[in-house]
Amino acid sequence: MKDRDPLSLYVHIPFCTLKCSYCDFNSYAGIESLMRPFVEALCDELRLWGGVMRGRRVETVFFGGGTPSLLPLVEVERITGAMREAFEVVPEAEVSFETNPGTVDREYLRGLLSLGVNRISFGVQSFHDDELRALDRIHSAEEAKEAYRWAREAGFERLNLDLIYGLQEQTIDRWQATLEQAIVLGPEHLSLYALTVEEGTKLAHDIERGRVPAPDGDMQAAMYEWSCERLASAAYLQYEISNWCRPGEECRHNLVYWRNGEWLGLGPGAHSHLRSRNPVARGQGYRFADVYSPKQYIARVNETVQLPADRSGDLRALLESMRQVAFVEEQTAEMEMADTAILGLRLNGGLDLGEFSERFGRSIEEVYGPVLAETAAFGLLARENWRVRLTERGRLLANEVFVRLLPD
Repeated sequence: MKDRDPLSLYVHIPFCTLKCSYCDFNSYAGIESLMRPFVEALCDELRLWGGVMRGRRVETVFFGGGTPSLLPLVEVERITGAMREAFEVVPEAEVSFETNPGTVDREYLRGLLSLGVNRISFGVQSFHDDELRALDRIHSAEEAKEAYRWAREAGFERLNLDLIYGLQEQTIDRWQATLEQAIVLGPEHLSLYALTVEEGTKLAHDIERGRVPAPDGDMQAAMYEWSCERLASAAYLQYEISNWCRPGEECRHNLVYWRNGEWLGLGPGAHSHLRSRNPVARGQGYRFADVYSPKQYIARVNETVQLPADRSGDLRALLESMRQVAFVEEQTAEMEMADTAILGLRLNGGLDLGEFSERFGRSIEEVYGPVLAETAAFGLLARENWRVRLTERGRLLANEVFVRLLPD
């Protein structure tokens, strides 16, 4: 499986201080006793994959969760050390690390920088304390600002703030106040997400029982449209439906997702997308995921370590030999084309038609001609300079386009 194609790594840290009401990510509070065996298993999984993916250059790394900043620095050092031993992480690699304000201090952030982390993403969500309490966040607005200042003092030059709009009964002026405070801080990157109700969350449970109202979709749309205008006037470039940045400060790791590239996910519940290097099935895509339970993940990685490694280049056989991998989906050409089109259309620059044809050997008109015509007639898509992209209206109604691109 040796080649020089670039690769991205996603590292999932499942620990949380408190499970937020809206969160459906694979995260757990109260399992701190598993932290040391988890880190050992994660390092083992890094070595397992490094042994069979020799020569892949790692250009981006993203530590997500959960709350990665709950890991002591010594454990982060063990993970980054194992990563650099197992993979060729290029010197200019983007290494992002999610943190929650309230879980870091100046020295911790300096420690992350010394370990090669060069981009911090703060889960701020709001600059109103009552809204933060309603979201079950453990930090205050002032603590979020303090953590941001500490990151600057530590030497970080690339910072992102995650914000959530459209909370229950949130007025537009309160959302505007949150975004204005974020703009004053001046991060290189902003991610704005509408509050969504995910099945199985505390929020969904409370809405179902009438304890809290559901988010107002019309108000969320109004907040989104205002945010697009305000951020443009503040010299932030929108490059994806939910993401804005200063020029040249796009999140390179997330661009790999939106361009349907290749990434390897490590840790409980982490998802991956890889293509086979076997000459017989070269280019065959696979999406797969590790088992969700941290306890099972630790046990299954330990089982896999005892097995002889399959270095034949047969990705399917390799995945079947890895006990921690709980889900494998072989991608058909139709699935790969749909994923590439849908993810690419999330970008403001849209989908490159020449790259699509080169990748799949078919033009986009051949595959999606009627869908393109229909959605363009609705004012949702525009085509220019060998690219197709969502219009402003299309970004508000993106799912109407995406559902039409899915395979039958």
